[in-house]
Amino acid sequence: MDRRAFLAATALAGCSLPQPRPDHDGIPGYLAGQRPDFKTNPHGAGMAWFRSVRLGLHLEYGVHTQLGRGPAVQFEDRIPPSDYVKLKHGFDASAFNAPALADLAKEAGFQYLGLTVRHSDGFCLFRTTATEFNALEVAGRDLLAELGEACSQRSLGLIVSFSYAADWRHPYFYPAQSSQTEWRGARPAYDTTPPEYRFARDEDFQLYVRDVHHQIQEIAYRYRPLAGIRLEPDNGYYARPDLFPVGQAYALIREASPGTLIAFGAGANGEEDFCALSHLRPETPPTLLAASVWERNRDKPREVAVRLDGGERMANGPTHGRSGPFPTKLLLVVALRADGSLAPDDRRGIAEFAAQSSAA
Repeated sequence: MDRRAFLAATALAGCSLPQPRPDHDGIPGYLAGQRPDFKTNPHGAGMAWFRSVRLGLHLEYGVHTQLGRGPAVQFEDRIPPSDYVKLKHGFDASAFNAPALADLAKEAGFQYLGLTVRHSDGFCLFRTTATEFNALEVAGRDLLAELGEACSQRSLGLIVSFSYAADWRHPYFYPAQSSQTEWRGARPAYDTTPPEYRFARDEDFQLYVRDVHHQIQEIAYRYRPLAGIRLEPDNGYYARPDLFPVGQAYALIREASPGTLIAFGAGANGEEDFCALSHLRPETPPTLLAASVWERNRDKPREVAVRLDGGERMANGPTHGRSGPFPTKLLLVVALRADGSLAPDDRRGIAEFAAQSSAA
């Protein structure tokens, strides 16, 4: 679906799309240094910017925070969908302050900011017509729009994460037992299949693709300028690569926003712009397809995630900032509290991490 068709569809759904908010003569603020190239080659300008940056700050937030656990709590505790959905009634984003978060990132020396806009539990932090399980519906807040505005005003890049290859809520996502690898993250290991799950044959997955691609378009068209989008998790794709039209998903993003960069873990088809990794070096590829794609992406920019736990950096990140022909970008991942605020220890840890990384 092209932009005109998508705009028509969203208008019929009562969902208008604002125009992008450029900062300098039609150029997004974070790309001001690529002014000569942006008009003729927005993708090239985005790549030049990404190669030049070193530090990103990423925020995790959602209904799972009410349980005092991470975004995998539904999977780990095997919470039935009918029970998990009730968490939306207690979702409180009253302390989510996008300008303050963007100020913190800017002052600490981060060049871009990010948010997981949909975890595998299916809860969305953006405006969507595909599900009522979203922050705007339950709390009256479009958190992605708020963060995008704050980043735009401060010339910070905005790179979001989106669970494309795992969805524990959608009725037609493939079941774990159909996986072609050892990955079992497609659904929690319930003793009996919840009635909400209706996948019966591979053709049913097209109903999921329809909805998830619509959400990708909602993000790509509505929240411009968007520096990048990370699709997750790549293991979910490699478990059933025959079901995912990844090339179509990439085309939808690039049609909507040519300057938006794309990552899908270490790579899904080799057409990614950068690699988003949880370790400096990828683990053993789960399939021959994965190995071949990772080889194609070997010389592309790398972004490696490092997590904060109580203000302290966890040991899964790199010890230095360079690997391969391009500097490795360090992405500090921080979980917000149930009300959307930062814990004091994490605020201190963010500043310390940025200072140490800049001095390295």
